[in-house]
Amino acid sequence: MAAPLRLASRDMSTLRVVSPVNKEGNAFGVYVHWPFCAAKCPYCDFNSHVRVKIDEDAWTSGIVRELQWTAKLQGDARPVVETIFFGGGTPSLIGAAAIAAVIDEIARLWTVARDVEITLESNPASVEAQRFADYRKAGVNRLSLGVQALNDTDLKFLGRLHSVAESKSALAIACTVFDRVSFDLIYARPRQSIAAWRDELREALGFGTEHLSLYQLTVEAGTPFAALARSGALSTPDEDSAAALYETTQELTEAAGRPAYEISNHARPGGECRHNLLYWRYGDYVGVGPGAHGRLTIDDKRLATFCEKLPERWREKTAQDGHGIVEQSEIDRKDAAREHLLMNLRLAEGVDLARYRSRWGTEIDRGRVAALVDEGHLQQDADRLKVTPRGRLVLNAVIAAIAD
Repeated sequence: MAAPLRLASRDMSTLRVVSPVNKEGNAFGVYVHWPFCAAKCPYCDFNSHVRVKIDEDAWTSGIVRELQWTAKLQGDARPVVETIFFGGGTPSLIGAAAIAAVIDEIARLWTVARDVEITLESNPASVEAQRFADYRKAGVNRLSLGVQALNDTDLKFLGRLHSVAESKSALAIACTVFDRVSFDLIYARPRQSIAAWRDELREALGFGTEHLSLYQLTVEAGTPFAALARSGALSTPDEDSAAALYETTQELTEAAGRPAYEISNHARPGGECRHNLLYWRYGDYVGVGPGAHGRLTIDDKRLATFCEKLPERWREKTAQDGHGIVEQSEIDRKDAAREHLLMNLRLAEGVDLARYRSRWGTEIDRGRVAALVDEGHLQQDADRLKVTPRGRLVLNAVIAAIAD
């Protein structure tokens, strides 16, 4: 890891991500949740809300107070911040001054690595060139765009406010401003053929970004899509068709040099999202903002934190108590070991068994592993356990078989 520093100046444009990805699972990051969107997408079950008017300064003050409270909880033994992630919601609806204020406060409270990765999620509908440039000056060095589809019919179906033309313009601008750019697509959409997805994904890979997040459309409970599915007005590809679309995804991304490093995330070597790797390697992170989760190790205890989801209640609680946390609990070592396993098995690199044993003082059931290896769902190389391509098609079942 690069030598740490305190961020003394506002201009962070000289910072670059140059260190290798931390493979020890002991990285530390900060997640900042901005819960507001211009519109709620019908497939989305994230904690996002539409509001006519937002007092940006007041919400930013709440985030700052929550950062201060969490840093105090950690005490003097605060780890170095290697990643910061502004997620949502639509964080690109926030002004750059607010982003800068949050980054400054993080740098005041913690030591920040020289090669810190600072990601901002953005929608193409909220893009404009000067705004991106201002985010870069504020310290953001990685942008993630929620494109979701490359045809206007499906964008409308998904409830997106932008067009394909706006997506392409946003991508072009982002790639001139930021060294690191990623974007999301959703596939396995109704009536989507393999040929159509193949053409769309080839076009997406042609934009040349280092990272792509490619998610299968899932109908989540409580969303408008769930109501449509119950009424029969919405149907998604069956299991075999979805598996074929997934295999097509792996074939094209691998051929383009952006293989899956996690079940839904693809990158060039070195282009992985370090913040998300922190989650999947079961590292520690602060979660601030309405509905944010956190995982912290304090006095050798693994703590789970969860913030109030409703934005207005969260804001009231931060003003009154200095934080919006409504649940803070110690994770039993057995449950923590299971969480570690669940997260690691999503990664192409799999589980480092020696580190797992050392951290939790327990072994993974060898009989279950042997059975899954015999079935072709798991692969064991020396002291590392990985899910095979065949196993990834039934990942939830593999995880349930080994972790329960």
